[in-house]
Amino acid sequence: MTVMAGMASAQGLPVVGAPTEKAMGFQPAATELARDLQGLDHLILVIITVITIFVTALLIYTIFRFNKRVNPKPAKFTHNSPLEIAWTVIPILILVFIGSFSLPVLFKQQEIPTADITIKTTGYQWYWGYEYVGEDLAFDSFLLAREDLAANGYEDSHYLLATDTAVVVPVGKTVVMQVTAADVIHSWAMPAFGVKQDGVPGRLAQLWFKAETEGVFFGQCSELCGKDHAYMPITVKAVSQEVYDKWLAAAKAGDLQLANQLTAVGPVRLAEAN
Repeated sequence: MTVMAGMASAQGLPVVGAPTEKAMGFQPAATELARDLQGLDHLILVIITVITIFVTALLIYTIFRFNKRVNPKPAKFTHNSPLEIAWTVIPILILVFIGSFSLPVLFKQQEIPTADITIKTTGYQWYWGYEYVGEDLAFDSFLLAREDLAANGYEDSHYLLATDTAVVVPVGKTVVMQVTAADVIHSWAMPAFGVKQDGVPGRLAQLWFKAETEGVFFGQCSELCGKDHAYMPITVKAVSQEVYDKWLAAAKAGDLQLANQLTAVGPVRLAEAN
């Protein structure tokens, strides 16, 4: 295969979706789904914080206002209808309010749109298999050994995250993942995309995403699946449509070296092929 002159050199992909040491919060949202989920989480966190502060303040007030020293003769009433109605209705209204935001997010996840690209992913003990439906392309994805990280553009901190082959998708295209498993239950999860789906043997589930930014994103099997559960990571590379088309052509032609170079991580130089 001949590489075009313009492909002789290229800037590698940045690692975007990865855990950060000592950090808190979510990875940067790379899809609309992830952005919606993070927004919902922040909204609920505000509501929970307000409720917690209110209940704590009420408990403190009650302790000091109605103790034996301050209130030696307690009231003897047993019911307060307005109060009982309030503490029943208000939580219902809070749940309805939360539901008005959470249900649209849930429906958006579960209503699978028309796919631009369909990829079937199968969980095995302990690696992932991928098949690009309709493209006559399939490969397995294994944990990248620590000694091979640098040669593939990864840092040592990416050990247990990076794989020898990666799922490659174009930015701005709807990707539908068909998730299943061949032995036990696995789970395909990508935090930066806001997606997670169990793969169950004998069943075919679906999830979808549309990457909004180029980069490398890491996920892991999120269902305990045996002794090497911790060693079956997921790597997704989101690239431009032009790079994706070239990668797909190289991968289908069996030129894995060129395919990997086209989606390399970090600053790289692509070797000229004859």
